[in-house]
Order: sequence, then C-alpha cells, then structure tokens
Amino acid sequence: MTNPTKNTKGISRRTVLRGAGVTMALPWLESVPTFAATTGNEFPKRFGVMFMGCGINEDHWKAEGNGAEMKLSKTLSVLEPIKQKINVIDGLFVKAATGQGIHPAQTGSLLSGAVIQKGAIIKAGITIDQMLASRVGQDTPQSSLVLACEQPMTGYHETNFSLAYSSHISWQTPDSPVPNEVYPSLAFDNLFDNRGNMRNMSILDRVKDRAESLSKKISSGDKSKLEEYLTSVREVEKRVEGMRKTKDVADDAAKAKNRPAMMTMERPANGLPEDQREHARLMCDIIAIAFQTDKTRVASLLLCRDLSAMIYPWLKLRDGHHSASHDNLSSSYEQISSFHLSQLAYLAQKLDAMPEGEGSVLDNSCLMWLSNMWAGRKHDNFRLPLVLAGGLGGTLKTGRSMDFYKAGVENRKMCSLYLSLMDRMGVKLDRFGDAETRLTDL
Repeated sequence: MTNPTKNTKGISRRTVLRGAGVTMALPWLESVPTFAATTGNEFPKRFGVMFMGCGINEDHWKAEGNGAEMKLSKTLSVLEPIKQKINVIDGLFVKAATGQGIHPAQTGSLLSGAVIQKGAIIKAGITIDQMLASRVGQDTPQSSLVLACEQPMTGYHETNFSLAYSSHISWQTPDSPVPNEVYPSLAFDNLFDNRGNMRNMSILDRVKDRAESLSKKISSGDKSKLEEYLTSVREVEKRVEGMRKTKDVADDAAKAKNRPAMMTMERPANGLPEDQREHARLMCDIIAIAFQTDKTRVASLLLCRDLSAMIYPWLKLRDGHHSASHDNLSSSYEQISSFHLSQLAYLAQKLDAMPEGEGSVLDNSCLMWLSNMWAGRKHDNFRLPLVLAGGLGGTLKTGRSMDFYKAGVENRKMCSLYLSLMDRMGVKLDRFGDAETRLTDL
C-alpha cells in the first residue's frame, strides 16, 4: 500500500467535495494519508437487503456444489459471473410468519422474527437492517437507506392484517416502519445533500474546482479512480434528471387536482419511472455509491412488494406480479423471478468493480436477496429463497450452496442467520426474534 506523500497533506479522513448546496463524499483513495493507513480488516462492513414479494418458481431454483464447480439452475444462472462470491442458502424460515394467514402475515415478520398484530394498531419488530443502523449508523452521515420501487398500500388485507406489513420490510420500532423512498431523484439528492433552488444544476459542475484541486494532490492511480467515480456519478445524474422532470410534472398535476398524495395515483402519473428496469437499476446505483463513499453502511431495497400489481410489458406478460405468482411454476413467473434476482447480480457486480484495499467493496459487504414465500400458488413459506453475496471483510466464506431444510426446525431459523451476520458486523445480541443461537456452519 502506498505511503502517504507530502502532496496529500491536509486531506481529511472523510474527504468530501463541497459546492454550492451540495456535498459529494469520495470513495477510498490509497494515497490519502488516513485512507492509506487502513488495513484489510478496518474497511467498513456494509449490509444490504433486496426483497421480491410472492415467492419464486421453485422448479428453477436450485444450487449444487461449491466454488467454481457450483451448478446454478435457470433462475440462479444470472449469478454465474459472481458465483464464487455468493452463498445460496435453502431451507431457512421464520416461524412467526407461518400459520397466521397469507401475505401480510408472511411479510411483516420477515426481517425481525416478531409476531405481528392484527387490527388497527400495527405491531411488528425491529428489523435486522434497522438494528444494525441503530448500532453502526452513527459512524456515517446516514444511518440507513430505505428504498423501494413501488408505492406502499393502505388499508387491510382480508386476514385483518394491515397492508403496511406487505408494503414495508424495514421497521425502526415495533409500531413504525421506515418510510420507503420510491423516487430516484429524491434518493439521489439525499445522497449528495443536494438542496435548495440549485438542485436542478449538475452537482459535478458545482464541485468542479475542488475536484481538480484534489486531483493534483493524489497519486496517478487514485486520479484514475477519482475520474472513474466522477464519471459514474455523472452517468447516474443524467438518468436522474429525466425522472426529476417527470416527478415535477406529477407534483403539479396532483396539486391541480387537489389529490392528497401522489401515492394514490397510478404509475407513471405518480411520477415513478414507467420502466421498472430503469427504476430498479437506478436504485441499485444509488446504493452502490452510498456504500462506496461510506455515506451509509446499511440499505434495503424493496424491488417488488408483497401483493404487488407490478406489470412487466417488456416480458410480454399479461398478468400483474401477484396474479402471476399464483401460477408460479409457469415460464412467465420464472422470467419475473429471474428479472428481480438479476438486480442482485447487477448490484453485486457493481460493488465488486469498486476497488477497496486488496479487494472490493463487495468483499467488505453482504447483500441479502430474499422473498417472503417459496411457492406463490400454495402461499408456502416453510422455506424461503435466499442468496447472500459478499464476504463481509473476510468473515463470511462464500461460493457455497447450503441446505438446512432437513436440519430440524430449531436449526433452520432465519433469525439465527441474522444473529450470525450481526456478529460479523460487530453487533452482538443474546437474542433476535425467535433465535438465541447462531446458524451452524455459516
């Protein structure tokens, strides 16, 4: 690792570029003195959750073997480029989410293991992401990012559970889910503290002078990294610009009609991107930048909520997501499952392309992709589809297919996995949800 040189004098650990109404945090740069002093086990560990509602096509969800020899089934094949950095885990479940009815009852406990409550007063549990955010979030400007590609629902399911359970996967207290940010433009602005009447101006234009000054103080290798980073931010910014305009139009239309909120309007009238592919990718890009620059170390992305009506015109499918899940063994639903899992592949590969020490940002992260059930046609959630990507700073072995389905109820708790992951993030708990023990052999 390059030793600090005198031309880097005065650059702080939390290096940022400040401009008018904007703050741009920077990625790890080897020639910055305090970055250069960082060793492999001192890089921040990050945790992210990605969720797709209503299960997968189980006929095409299987992994066998380990390492380079791991064999991935049709749906999982989108992870082939990074298969040595993933763990495909089968057989885990959340006991509190079984036997209480379908959909909301299968979702509200997913990341907490808590027993949820029916009726007008919602009650769930603090989720793993927010437990981590409460313990490690003070070290970053944002304790967590909570993003979604679909607006939440209101009202109640036929089982008398609030639809809040189906609409949110992240809960900061038992009675309060964290609001989902669904607009890429707002998530982008939040990432760079982009505020005020200059928000429509390019953030790169506003930090140009400072970027050029920094570029003269760092090594040639870091200069290339900085240029690559600024280019990637600009590429995301350009895509966000169009969505900002669409949202502004929707804001004006909602005001003109005295609509109480755009969430009552259908996509794309509500200002959400009409193309869900671009929406999901932009949200992944925002998480990637946030992790790369240590803006936050905890993130969640609800790709498609439970009871979703999301449609997929580019797949030429007739039914919406929830309806299609009732025929989850169809080739159509396999395509839907593959699309949502491909977002994990996209984000993981993006993080893996970001150098950090001797490894990558992915090597210091753990991304968890899961659904609230296994088979939508039966509403079966006695096992859950689950993939982890990343090695959490070398604390999590990867490149494995693991099956706990026949290990016995006490040995296949999702909350045991959560305890194990939190341990590796430096958060030690005696109990989480229904688990007091860690997942064996993880």
